[in-house]
Amino acid sequence: MTRILRVMRLFPCFAAAAGVFLLASAARAQLATGSRDTLRLSLADAVSLAQRQGDEVLLSAAQVELADAQVDAARAAGLPQLRINNSFTRTYESARGNAVGAVFNQPYSYSASGSLSQALFQGGRIVSAARAASSVRAASRLDEQEARATATMNVERAYLQALYTARVAQLQDTNVSLASQRLTQVEQLLKAGRAAQYDVLRAQVERGNLEPVAIQAHSDAELALLELKRLTNIPISRPIALTTRVDAEPGDAILAQVSAMADSLARLEPDRASVRSAEQVARARHLGIAVARADLLPQLSIQLNSGYGAFPTLGGGFPTSRGSFDIANCPATPTPTRPCYNGGWFPDRNLAVTFSIPVFDGLRAKSNIDLAQAQERVAQLQLQQQREAVALEVARGRAELDRVRSVFSARRQNTVAAQDAFRLASLRFARGLSTQLEVSDAQLALFTAEVGEARATYDVYLAAAEMARALGRPVPLVGSSSGMPSSR
Repeated sequence: MTRILRVMRLFPCFAAAAGVFLLASAARAQLATGSRDTLRLSLADAVSLAQRQGDEVLLSAAQVELADAQVDAARAAGLPQLRINNSFTRTYESARGNAVGAVFNQPYSYSASGSLSQALFQGGRIVSAARAASSVRAASRLDEQEARATATMNVERAYLQALYTARVAQLQDTNVSLASQRLTQVEQLLKAGRAAQYDVLRAQVERGNLEPVAIQAHSDAELALLELKRLTNIPISRPIALTTRVDAEPGDAILAQVSAMADSLARLEPDRASVRSAEQVARARHLGIAVARADLLPQLSIQLNSGYGAFPTLGGGFPTSRGSFDIANCPATPTPTRPCYNGGWFPDRNLAVTFSIPVFDGLRAKSNIDLAQAQERVAQLQLQQQREAVALEVARGRAELDRVRSVFSARRQNTVAAQDAFRLASLRFARGLSTQLEVSDAQLALFTAEVGEARATYDVYLAAAEMARALGRPVPLVGSSSGMPSSR
């Protein structure tokens, strides 16, 4: 009985411990589940993620940092150089001391000095190199702008592709549902004696053919989401839900806004960062020729050294006093005949001006000049290619924008007609006035029209964005206030 009472007294403690354990387990489970929560992602959020953590953007930013360091290195060659030098020397045997006199045969020597040097003339190498590095830095910053614009365009394209594939998957599911309903309807007609077994088999085959296509559509939608995750550096296992929607209604308003945007863009001249970057690179390559030619010109520099040196005698230790020559510094015996030094610190200063003229360097300077000139020609050709590519991209963008506007209008009208045709075919089949084949053909035509309309809708948005991208203007986003038609 006593043991039972003890157990009953300990029961509240066990219950409290169990409660704490259960709460901790629940908290861990909640944290683990929270890390897998669905991420609701709009197009603007996706672009923001790509701008912050996209690999392409981060790489371009690193290139800018590299160019900044190169500018600092190029400018450092033209600035004064100051160094503090300290040395200690232990001499075991001195030829000069043995030949000239014991005064030069000191075993220990200390020196502390400062060296100041300045390049006065380097044939224009320093100035040209600094300017070339500045041009490369400007090109890197323009490349970063181009990379950010490209990342924005790629994310918008991937986002709209994900919406399009999701829409196609939805349409395929609708087709499978309609085929299942029609199969049920045909089976009921068979029981009522108004349909044949052939009609049932045909309805079963039709639904069986649509199911794999629907599965493939869902797979395409998942692949499109994976591409979007890759561009935005979202973990592959993290589920996402796209919140931006693109609808074809009202079609007239979309066409009016896109037409107005196209007309405004058509009046603009291309202002691409890639072209300006190529111009800066060509300028840097031109300055590289001046850097190479500097090897043929004379160079002038000046250097000032100022410090102290000490040569203590053997056993004198580290010098701590100012150096001097005096009779008092000599030993008491024998009687000194000339002054002695105390092993202290003596001033040591010199000024050197260097003027050098190159005479023959094994054709190294000529090779560098030829290399710089070849690099300039390559940069000029790349600049010309970039200008032609941008001009072609702008022309293609304008033609594509005109095409998708016409296609979008035609697709919308075709979808309305296909919807009416399918509705009438379904009504006629329900009343026994048409065959199942007619309904299947009408459903296939409706699906084709709806897919075409969805593709044309997304193409309108993409064409407008591509046009702005080709002209070097900010890429408009769906649902933003930048001129792109708003989404629902």
